[in-house]
Amino acid sequence: MNNFKKINNLIGWIVFAISLFVFTATVERTASFWDCGEFIACAFKLQVPHPPGAPLFLLLGRMFSLLAGSDTTQVAYWVNMMSVLSSALTILFMHWTIVLIGRKVYNKKFEELSKGEAITLLGAGVVGSLAYAFSDTFWFSAVEAEVYAMSSFFTALVVWAAFKWEVIEDEATANRWLILIAYIVGLSIGVHLLNLVTVPALALLYYFKKYPKPTFKGGIIALLAGLFILGVINSAIIPGIPSMAFKFELLFTNGFGLPYGFGAIFFVIVLVGAIVWGILYSIKKEKVNLNISLLSLVFVLIGYLSYNLAFVRSTFNTPINENDPSNILNYVKYLKREQYGERSLLYGPIYTGTVESVEKGAPVYKMKDGKYEVYDYKQKLIYSKDGQMLLPRVYSSSPQHIQLYEEMLGLSAGEKPSFGDNLKFMFTHQMGHMYMRYLLWNFVGRESDVQDAGVIDYTRKGELPELLAHNKARNNYFWLPMILGLCGFVLLVRKNENDFLVTTLMFLLTGLALVVFLNSPPVEPRERDYIYVGSFYFFAIWIGLGVIQLAEWLGKFLKNPMVSGTVATLVTAVVPVILIQQNWDDHDRNHRYHQIDFAKNMLNSCAPNAILFTGGDNDTFPLWYVQEVEGYRTDVRVCNLSLLGTDWYIDQMKRKTYDSQALPISLPKDRFLEGLNEQIMYYENPNVKTGINLLEYLKLVKDDNQAIKVPLTDGSMINTLPTENLFLPIDVEAVKKAGFVPKDLEPFMTNQMAWSTGKNGIMKPELIQLDLIAQNAATGWKRPIYFATTLPSASYLNLKEYMQLEGYAYRLMPFKVPEAKDGFVNSELMYNNLTTKMFWRDLDNPKTYYHSDFYLEVPVVTARLAFLRLADQLVREGKFAKAKAALDYCLKVMPDKTIPYDQLSANFVALYLAAGDKKTGLEMAETIMNRNNKALDYYLNDRRGSDGREVQTNLYEMQIIIEGVKNAKLPEAAKYQAMFDKQMNKANS
Repeated sequence: MNNFKKINNLIGWIVFAISLFVFTATVERTASFWDCGEFIACAFKLQVPHPPGAPLFLLLGRMFSLLAGSDTTQVAYWVNMMSVLSSALTILFMHWTIVLIGRKVYNKKFEELSKGEAITLLGAGVVGSLAYAFSDTFWFSAVEAEVYAMSSFFTALVVWAAFKWEVIEDEATANRWLILIAYIVGLSIGVHLLNLVTVPALALLYYFKKYPKPTFKGGIIALLAGLFILGVINSAIIPGIPSMAFKFELLFTNGFGLPYGFGAIFFVIVLVGAIVWGILYSIKKEKVNLNISLLSLVFVLIGYLSYNLAFVRSTFNTPINENDPSNILNYVKYLKREQYGERSLLYGPIYTGTVESVEKGAPVYKMKDGKYEVYDYKQKLIYSKDGQMLLPRVYSSSPQHIQLYEEMLGLSAGEKPSFGDNLKFMFTHQMGHMYMRYLLWNFVGRESDVQDAGVIDYTRKGELPELLAHNKARNNYFWLPMILGLCGFVLLVRKNENDFLVTTLMFLLTGLALVVFLNSPPVEPRERDYIYVGSFYFFAIWIGLGVIQLAEWLGKFLKNPMVSGTVATLVTAVVPVILIQQNWDDHDRNHRYHQIDFAKNMLNSCAPNAILFTGGDNDTFPLWYVQEVEGYRTDVRVCNLSLLGTDWYIDQMKRKTYDSQALPISLPKDRFLEGLNEQIMYYENPNVKTGINLLEYLKLVKDDNQAIKVPLTDGSMINTLPTENLFLPIDVEAVKKAGFVPKDLEPFMTNQMAWSTGKNGIMKPELIQLDLIAQNAATGWKRPIYFATTLPSASYLNLKEYMQLEGYAYRLMPFKVPEAKDGFVNSELMYNNLTTKMFWRDLDNPKTYYHSDFYLEVPVVTARLAFLRLADQLVREGKFAKAKAALDYCLKVMPDKTIPYDQLSANFVALYLAAGDKKTGLEMAETIMNRNNKALDYYLNDRRGSDGREVQTNLYEMQIIIEGVKNAKLPEAAKYQAMFDKQMNKANS
């Protein structure tokens, strides 16, 4: 078929256009939760995000952000569109890749294909590529500003280029394609390292072309060579080059007395000179393979140079400047991702392991007086032999993780897991729950979007619970994509052993091999299916090849190849059709704004010029976005406690940023450098048992005073906390004059704040928090200090009694209200904040999709809990009409039809009844009770082990309703009690 290439190119652009239209129609309009807010903010102003930084993504994102013009509210949309375009291009190259692989099944050149074979081959490309386009995980990443969409594009591009190289017969031209592949790999490093795992499979592809009669031994050598290249890029180039540069820095600066930077410059000159000499030598001696290898290295390095962005921009002290890689010390740490720690993969400790000793590890340097000075050493923990294991999977010593290990493996508390238990966890949880479940999600179906949801259970009896039946992420593909993919797999096994090995290796390296490498703990903060999107890419290639297998089978009955090819294409087209039909509603992000509204609501809970302590990604990154991009409430200084234990972040908090003045932190940098005061242990001193003035204690820390030090076994000295009781003097009259204490609460003020920190000591973030609070108090409480309500309980420093709830944040006050263990509510201020200063766009729109595993948890829980606390306080104050108005407003902006009632909503029933609105209260009670009763019929009549959480939740909500109705002395209580008792008896039987 002479014009096949033109038709193939045209159809490739058609699938590109289809994908582009679908992704554009469903793209996120603003910044999503998790890393998107950070990436958009950093792209917009070319700042420095968390390691390893994705500099190429940021540079391209900056270009896309310019399309927003002067309207900063459109910046997020245009950066999201970069992912849309990347994803559509991924589908383009995937179509062409499937065609390239499928051609080899026929073992013909393109111009030699019959019309029937051409139709089948093009159909395979269309079906496979569109099936991947509309698959769950890929579509999710395609419409938000995360690195995974662009990473998928680079994976598709390099795989296509490799198969394209394979069909090029002219050696000189083919060699240029090899250099192109190296450049693509280098560029991909500036987006995400996921692309690198395909390198061993590409080495195998190279071997099969160069050696037409491959052997098992040759294949193993090629595979090992590919793994070696992967190791060189991942270890010798990415962190290795900066590490070597630092060694030269030490020599030139500390040894030769030269200024900072000379050693690194010399190293770069030597490196470049050595490569240039090698290339010239390879040309002179006509060593082609050496020449190609060195040129490939050069182009990998050219792509890798995008990381200079982090180094350059960090020198400008951008507001977001994570790890501050503005010098060679921090730059090496940044590229090595040292802040994430290490996980033992081949041999290491398990959670029952005990530390026998602590040895000095690598030295830790600081820049001082023109030298690199060693001020500390990293700790090297030596574990007992019986506490270590080959391939340690159950390694985490987190109390939560230990409990989950024991539950999953059926171990008693403190019992040491066997190697068999270790492997069981790997196969059942890491490979089963955290990978195979995701694979089946994409190609079989998904039960729901609730955290840890499984695959649709086709054997389950009974009527689906309302919330499950109406869950937009309940997607049923009837196993069709999986079956078609297995058909394509069988085709390659039968027809093309080489490509079967290459694609299978790619599938495994981007799937199960990643599972082993990442070594995930027993619980994650969210579903991690996006990590394995490369694996799903290669399975979708098999889906496309499944069309050829079906055409072959149909050819036994339909003798005309054109007919069999056409029928196979039309029949299998049901796969992408069913995928887009099932997945559209839960991937359509139009009209979803709450992630940004949530951030604005958090900021609007704060008074002007406030300091706001936040914790995780989702109560920080959206705030960074609205401040950095939209310029919203830049007077509030967002202070992330997860980062406040790092010297570079503390330094940033001590600088003015936009409308926010520097934070009042008194400790000098020599007291919070990496490794210093990481943890201050509690060590009781009888002389200060009754308490210590926090300001005086901080002065002792600042002066490095020996009075609070104790020796360690190695002879070194560390700071301690001599008492759990702290106090701060309060100038009552000055605080009253400041005017921020409500008049009715002034009687609670005394001349000091006093509280207990507990006997666990304090970590560095808590030390800085205490310093900040103490210095602010000493200067007359000039700045309001807030704690986000999303923080874990330990982050409130045992100061909740001194905190006033004003919305989504607690304000630290210089007095406490007795019995207010969870803070006290300023009902007037909070009512005004919630009803007039906060945003609730499209939370009442049933067409908008808010997935349950996050949106219906932290953001909605935060909102409903705020209204619950407000209404409860208003009822206590006897302000019943206002309490009803607050509850009504909550149901108006977050109605059940969009945001289904939850446990907090169940508490609204009692408050409505207490406020005198019996009608609304009983309507809510009836809805929740009937809904939960039907759900329990489903879960308890045909039980599954995974239903425990749903059963407990439904029963608990029913108990809340019953208690509220009983307290109101309403006759409906008897009906609800009978309903509950019936289900409780079934649960216990």
